[in-house]
Amino acid sequence: MALSVLIVSCGAGRSKAGGNNNDTMTDISGQEAASRVPEFSADSAFLYLKRQVEFGPRVPGSEAHVRTADWLCGELQRHGAEVREQKAELTAFDGTVLKCRNIFGSFNSEKKERLLLLAHYDTRPWADKDPDPANHGKPIDGANDGASGVAVLLETARVIGEWNPGQGIDILFVDCEDYGDEGDEDSWALGADYFARNPIYPGYRPEKAILLDMVGAREARFPAEYFSREAAPELDDAFRAAAAAAGYGSMFPLVMGGGVTDDHQKLIEQGIPAIDIIDYRDTGFCPQWHTMADNIDNIDPAVLKAVGQSLVHYLYTVNN
Repeated sequence: MALSVLIVSCGAGRSKAGGNNNDTMTDISGQEAASRVPEFSADSAFLYLKRQVEFGPRVPGSEAHVRTADWLCGELQRHGAEVREQKAELTAFDGTVLKCRNIFGSFNSEKKERLLLLAHYDTRPWADKDPDPANHGKPIDGANDGASGVAVLLETARVIGEWNPGQGIDILFVDCEDYGDEGDEDSWALGADYFARNPIYPGYRPEKAILLDMVGAREARFPAEYFSREAAPELDDAFRAAAAAAGYGSMFPLVMGGGVTDDHQKLIEQGIPAIDIIDYRDTGFCPQWHTMADNIDNIDPAVLKAVGQSLVHYLYTVNN
């Protein structure tokens, strides 16, 4: 993903801003609602993240990328999802042909109304933001930028498989997000663009979508993302209310961060309300972004817990 050149009332684009607005987001809580919400396991999510990193950088076309995609299919199936793959050859900004594999799992597929949860699983081929120029041509581990969102959704799939919420929920592990050039906003999110323009099956169109991106770094905060607020303010409000009810409102302040070029934009362009839950700080993205330091040492399981439990609370209270 990249920051969009965008000025908004509470900050500039391409980054995430912190703050605390916990007191305004507590209207859906209550002991009865909380008692119906399953537990999201941070330990399980961290193991899912660790497994991805162990495959190696998941750059499209690499062996690690193929092995990861196969594993993702197997994990979704193990948790009871109906799995489909969407394959395509997509041309990157530099002319490289990328073999894209979008991995899609459905729960309660008979339900007409669908909520789409997504995260990208590919990783940046170059550590072009690393402070050491010698690392600029090296691929990154992508522990946060890639693996964290996938890990939260895999643990969410496990929860759904054990405690069926009775809703139509789809999980998409989208490919070819991070093979982009900062000078070309259209060069990012190629897999999501293909998915949005080519229904995974005839007639498929989710009612709304929640994207998770960079949701595992230490000291993460998740302010409102500009394009999310423009396209889906009610969904964004509802997610932040669920986060507050789950006890994590301070990490999801209702203040404006930046505008982020990311997978959710491709859905918004097709008229699908979508939000991006992404770590954005006063100085922009987390300091490990697109560097060799985006590794497992800089992951905080407590952040995975906060995002995951907030999402589960949304699924089992607000969206139920």
